[in-house]
Amino acid sequence: MNPLLPRIHRLPKHEGVSLTIQISPRIVMRCVAILALLVLSSVSPAPTAVAAFTQAGALVASSPESGFPEATSLGAGFTYQGQLNSGGSPYSGSCDFQFSLWDSASAGVQVGVAQTAGAVTVTNGLFTAQLDFGSGAFLGEARWLEIVVRCPAGGGSYVTLAPRQPLTPAPQALYAAVSGTLAQPGFKLTALDNIGDVYAYNSLAVGADGLGLISYYGGSNQGLKAAHCNDLACTSATLSTLDSASYVGYYTSLAIGADGLGLIAYFDFTNFDLKVAHCNDLTCTSATLTTLDSAGDVGTSSSLTIGADGLGLIGYYDRSNGALKVAHCNNINCTSATLTTLDSIGILGTIISIATGTDGLGLVSYFSASGGLKVAHCSNTTCTSATQSAVDSSGLISSIAIGADGLGLISYSGGANDLMVAHCNDLACTGSTLSTLDSSGNVGLYSALVIRKDGLGLISYYDDTNDNLKVAQCSNIACTSATWLTLESDGDVGNYSSLAIGADGLGLLSYYDRSNGDLKIIHCSNRLCIPYVRSR
Repeated sequence: MNPLLPRIHRLPKHEGVSLTIQISPRIVMRCVAILALLVLSSVSPAPTAVAAFTQAGALVASSPESGFPEATSLGAGFTYQGQLNSGGSPYSGSCDFQFSLWDSASAGVQVGVAQTAGAVTVTNGLFTAQLDFGSGAFLGEARWLEIVVRCPAGGGSYVTLAPRQPLTPAPQALYAAVSGTLAQPGFKLTALDNIGDVYAYNSLAVGADGLGLISYYGGSNQGLKAAHCNDLACTSATLSTLDSASYVGYYTSLAIGADGLGLIAYFDFTNFDLKVAHCNDLTCTSATLTTLDSAGDVGTSSSLTIGADGLGLIGYYDRSNGALKVAHCNNINCTSATLTTLDSIGILGTIISIATGTDGLGLVSYFSASGGLKVAHCSNTTCTSATQSAVDSSGLISSIAIGADGLGLISYSGGANDLMVAHCNDLACTGSTLSTLDSSGNVGLYSALVIRKDGLGLISYYDDTNDNLKVAQCSNIACTSATWLTLESDGDVGNYSSLAIGADGLGLLSYYDRSNGDLKIIHCSNRLCIPYVRSR
């Protein structure tokens, strides 16, 4: 690693006592049956109604994806037991059943493939059916079971029982720790670039073609580079060098402009300037380069958003003056910009993050030595002025997004280096609700936050205690609690991650593998990006 490269020093690690529970892959767990009560009409053997289900079991995920350590698979099937009554008395005979799984109590989307159980023997009202809706059916999300039945088997018409019945699965021990790496069927991992040390800085967005686009620094003096994913899962990518001048591409930030092309803000370490690259095509194989600010040592910790006017808005650090600055692009290509200093009271450049609020104005999270984590709310579209508000005096590195409720949501490292979230109480974020999500060591560094299509936050972050990449799924819009887990633990991984939601509605996560100097990306195979849920 070049000794001249700017870098935030890692926090010292502290010795302590920890408890780790490992589930042996030799332990075979069984799914407890889901009990149900089906009530038939007293007029006809054909069922017309169904009473409430009572659940006393769990559904489990399937075996790991290839490329991960093998662990004992619990399978996705489960046993369904029910009781069928007719005219108030237990029914005996042979019936045909059809079972389907849904994501809503009515209408909605069917999950998995419908299951048919023909000529099921019902004895004194009791019957059993083996069901398997697939490994992705139960991942912590709400599910409803719809049942249709005809009795006797092979004759008459099927009758749909109403209403659908809710199933609340509780996944159990769905992984095994093997050689320091967790078996994870919840995602697909790919190393995109391993030429030299790609260093820490990368930024990810989904292009107008629905495919991921990543800007990053190419080590060994490769300059600013772009990786355009060749498919939704980004199992491979087209790599291009956009700026090959000496030591450029630090603190890169990428957004998709109003013209559908990538716009990238980055730092020129040789000249200490803020620069932008406007992609010339969807795959960003080349770009138009512009220096926006060269007044002193400027441009570190840059963050880019597209404003309500369709033009880029960049928040960045002016090291010469210890100030937070913004650059508002004057055109789509951002060949020039209006520069404004927003805050100059003890500002430190430990990662600035910017988003465009539902009021069409920029919202910037940043760190001040005099006030900790702060937020600046732009007063106009060009952000020539802003109001500042304190968030958390202990807050450090942050990432901001606009939640489904239209309010800012900020993930950051706070307290005793915990992963924390601040949920803004108003559009200007003059006040906020603070929540601790993960306090299991020095965690929460270099977090990235994105809002899933269900309106809940998804956060990637670095566990400095264990050198792992972790992810947290918010449990509600305000993210006052979350479930979290380790995604990768093979070496020192997870620095400077970046998140986006793909065209398929699933998460894409790019990050730096410090051990190998690689740029890596994860494509989630479900909305939670996990095969199990671990609750705090």
